[in-house]
Amino acid sequence: MLLNAARAQLAEFGIVVALGPRNTLNALQRLKEDEAMAGLPELLRSTLQVFAAQLESLGQGIRALERKLIAWHRADETSQRLETIPGVGVLTATALAASIENPAAFRSGRDLAAFLGLVPRQNSTGGKPRLGSISRKGNGYLRHLLVVGATSVVRRAARNDTASGPWLRALLARKPARLVTVAVANKTARIVWALMARGGTYQAHFRV
Repeated sequence: MLLNAARAQLAEFGIVVALGPRNTLNALQRLKEDEAMAGLPELLRSTLQVFAAQLESLGQGIRALERKLIAWHRADETSQRLETIPGVGVLTATALAASIENPAAFRSGRDLAAFLGLVPRQNSTGGKPRLGSISRKGNGYLRHLLVVGATSVVRRAARNDTASGPWLRALLARKPARLVTVAVANKTARIVWALMARGGTYQAHFRV
């Protein structure tokens, strides 16, 4: 919100800033040096300087949290093993390891995927069961992380010859990318359960 406000204020005076927090912060830090910035009204300059200080403080806080997160990840064996799964980075691995303390609470990976809302909602029409959109039940944050990771896996497979590339490209030829992404997120959840329940690290062609 601060970024958008700062960029909008600068744009009103003909100063266009590229998207991205770093670009905006760099522009704000040039308030005293850049001639174009020097021509801004004093009240606006003061306001933007406050924005710059808040953004810098926020950035420092985020970097401190990231360092703590990485330290926790390096000290947690489960989190490190989960990071070996395609589409699972440090943020997702730590969130999963911290949130799922007892994988034995789920009978299978399918149960974990269902708990996270990564299974189709079942409807009935004329006595026949039909599959709808995902149920979106359970921990929405974990589901979001898995879907974001699955999105990167699908995009990478569409461009490169990865181990899962042929399977995913064949699926993309038949199904919308959104459905394929959810299918990958579902598979990732099942692999997560397998690694947490049985141990080991991810291997290509992992069976769940």
